[in-house]
Amino acid sequence: MNEEFIERFNKAKSISDIFEIVKDVVWSILKKSRAGLDLGMIELGNLPNGLIGAYYVTGSNMIVMNETPLKRIKETSPKLLAPYTFSVLLHEYLHSLGIFNDDAVKEMTFDVSKKAFGEDNIITQISKDMTRFFPNIIYPEGAPQTNEPIRLVKDFDKSDTRYIG
Repeated sequence: MNEEFIERFNKAKSISDIFEIVKDVVWSILKKSRAGLDLGMIELGNLPNGLIGAYYVTGSNMIVMNETPLKRIKETSPKLLAPYTFSVLLHEYLHSLGIFNDDAVKEMTFDVSKKAFGEDNIITQISKDMTRFFPNIIYPEGAPQTNEPIRLVKDFDKSDTRYIG
């Protein structure tokens, strides 16, 4: 467990702040990193028994996050919003590093969370078994998907390098 990560996480104010912690946690534990990722937001909805929290577009620089569970968490248990976001972004960031086996990434997400935050931390618990939190994460009757385009989150990856020329 790393007290610095816990303190930074508790002070995080935005999804970009959370993502910076995700990258630092992965670097400190796995010594892997990448920059230049974009985050797209879209309503992917949910079924009564599950959801897609996010996905990494293989071969790209894009993580796409489902807004539906974010809205549901804000309505039912706002204290879960940042830990859920961290867990989902960590999972997708690991995919962006070239780890495509989803079972391996689920296990790594749990292991990295446990090393960074401790086994009893809510981030670690969500990454271990998100279904425990489903009453607060999914709409029980389901929620429809939108046909709206993906919206990019401005200044998501603060380590992104822009070149002039």
